[in-house]
Amino acid sequence: MSDRDGIFAGANPFVIAQEWLDAAAESEPSDPNAIALSSVDQNGMPNVRMVLLKDIEVDAFVFYTNYESQKAQEIAQSGKAAFVLHWKSLARQIRVRGLVSKEDGPIADAYYKSRSLKSRVGAWASQQSRPLASRAALMAEVAKVTIQKGADPERPPFWGGFRIVPLEIEFWSDGAFRLHDRFRWSRSEVDQDWEITRLSP
Repeated sequence: MSDRDGIFAGANPFVIAQEWLDAAAESEPSDPNAIALSSVDQNGMPNVRMVLLKDIEVDAFVFYTNYESQKAQEIAQSGKAAFVLHWKSLARQIRVRGLVSKEDGPIADAYYKSRSLKSRVGAWASQQSRPLASRAALMAEVAKVTIQKGADPERPPFWGGFRIVPLEIEFWSDGAFRLHDRFRWSRSEVDQDWEITRLSP
């Protein structure tokens, strides 16, 4: 499109998303990769929570979690998810909706190994989203796991990644007098070409 230039320019939405994230890393005070991740339960009731986006691949966005958590169960049931990246420092956001699959092979192993020891132990100790008697009970479980798993614990079988392959990506930038710039990249199937549409503010 003739007016899709500047920060919106480019033929690949994943490259644009990475450029925006890189810019945010220079200006956002903390967690520029924080996303508000949305899912729905079996009754269609929506849920949203903050998680950290860990990778922008050539065709997908990747985050990691406990597969037994509520969000993971909801995502596994529907096979779909949405998220938004918002940077107040840049006055920009990216919205994504798409299809989800697990990333629980060597890539997940490598990411898990890159985490701090305390984070790796925590992944084993936390029964995410389930009732917890007390903070003391959690810390006791951390201590037990630390002894059991040692200094180099392997990735838990119930912990890994999710890859969101988008059917829709929207890039938004704040405009004067609330006349924002919005461009939506959309497709009905993941193997189709993108259709790019400028949206009204």
